[in-house]
Amino acid sequence: MFDWYLWVGLPLLVFLARVTDVTLGTLRIIFTSRGQRNIAPLLGFIEVFIWVSVISEVTKGAHNVVAYLAYAAGFATGTYIGMFIEDRLALGMLVVRAIVPNQVKDLTKNLREKGYGVTHVDAHGAQGPVQLIYTIVMRKNLPDVIGIITQAHPSAFFTVEELRSSTHGVFPGPISTIRQPTFFGRKSK
Repeated sequence: MFDWYLWVGLPLLVFLARVTDVTLGTLRIIFTSRGQRNIAPLLGFIEVFIWVSVISEVTKGAHNVVAYLAYAAGFATGTYIGMFIEDRLALGMLVVRAIVPNQVKDLTKNLREKGYGVTHVDAHGAQGPVQLIYTIVMRKNLPDVIGIITQAHPSAFFTVEELRSSTHGVFPGPISTIRQPTFFGRKSK
């Protein structure tokens, strides 16, 4: 007689639980790396609780290859979903550095008009004088900033890096929407 729970129910349960647990684990790692110390432990608790529950069910049906495959597929799917959710949340801040080979007056003006803080520095590149443009942006604003840079200088070279902490800054939008800046997890003065 075909055991529906063993061959369909258990693998489905394992898959869904593993997707949930790995999604939470992926988000936990991302929140931890971004200094979100309040939510990461809660996600870790839920993640491990689900994992332990799933492992106990899988070991009950120790010879069920379908449950093993569901476990692996749930892990892969959970990783993807966790990264997708994190990308949609767009948490954190970034440093955008643009290297522009000519005048930057219009570029810095456009960025400042949109509310972004801008620092520019004279520099020398491989082929002569250049301007370095630095701005710190909320991750959700990156497409806007890149659009402004590429519109002003289509051939600009730029890099984007994660920012762990900052002490001060100029950001678009009302001040009330900007989180209190922190430096290594402590509130700035």
